[in-house]
Amino acid sequence: MKVTQRVKKILENYESETPAVKANIARMLCTGRLAGTGKLVILPVDQGFEHGPIRSFAPNPDGYDPVYHCQLAIDAGLNAYASVLGMIECVADQFAGQIPFILKVNSSNTLFRSKEAPDQAVTASVDDAVRLGCAAIGYTIYPGSDQSLEMLEELRELTREAKSKGIATVVWSYPRGGNVSKTGETAIDVDAYAAHMAALMGANIIKVKLPSADLEQSEAKKVYEDQKIDISTQAARVRNIMQAAFNGKRLVVFSGGAKKGADAVYDDARDVVAGGGNGLIIGRNTFQRPRDEALDMLDRIINIFLGREDKSAVAKAAE
Repeated sequence: MKVTQRVKKILENYESETPAVKANIARMLCTGRLAGTGKLVILPVDQGFEHGPIRSFAPNPDGYDPVYHCQLAIDAGLNAYASVLGMIECVADQFAGQIPFILKVNSSNTLFRSKEAPDQAVTASVDDAVRLGCAAIGYTIYPGSDQSLEMLEELRELTREAKSKGIATVVWSYPRGGNVSKTGETAIDVDAYAAHMAALMGANIIKVKLPSADLEQSEAKKVYEDQKIDISTQAARVRNIMQAAFNGKRLVVFSGGAKKGADAVYDDARDVVAGGGNGLIIGRNTFQRPRDEALDMLDRIINIFLGREDKSAVAKAAE
């Protein structure tokens, strides 16, 4: 594994971490086609818990098999593969050393009744991550939920244990619940707050949704307007999220969200690049497509991050 100057520069931002944690961050940054660039494209497959198997995998039945997803991530040249305990247990031995794993250690489900107080159960441990050779644990927080304070306390303990055992921490920070409106879940002021909160909790890598131009909090809206902070484009909003993540000193990857048109996915990737974001963590938009289509899409996304996008393809899409 070659650690480039760009990766070394990123690791300098994690000066309090142990060599083991830094090595695991480097593993993710130095794997796949984006190795050494400081950019990340990660395949997450935790949707079986979150949305159920039919909604997640019926559009592409190959996805019912955990091996399918891990092989897709490897063949596409991605930086890491993130999933839940049972899925990673199905592939950890077969694919050991071929791609870094991120073990998602908490999950929810759509059968659970929640509105003001969405929450997640702890479904795996740091010891599971060590046993399976994972580079990181992943944990979701819901800033705004009536259960959010308990989730933060849970995250504090899991992060402390992970770091003590040399494992990095990836935090999914998704505002919802409490008084947060549906549009407020991706409003730029709330999304930036969520990214900042994850950084404050010690996250090595932060995952947030791409923000909209909505402003949810009246006091924050005043500041955005008084300071004339540019949120007019998605790239500008990505830039604002990066400022909230310790002025870009923490790695931030943006969620691909529900399946949408390919052109929208490519536009998202371009905006992340233009805004200085570190990458995409993209699941349903790839694995719900046939394998050849998914590989083509991931190839083009990676080329966008490499600055090698086929200009003729862009022009054709714009026609």
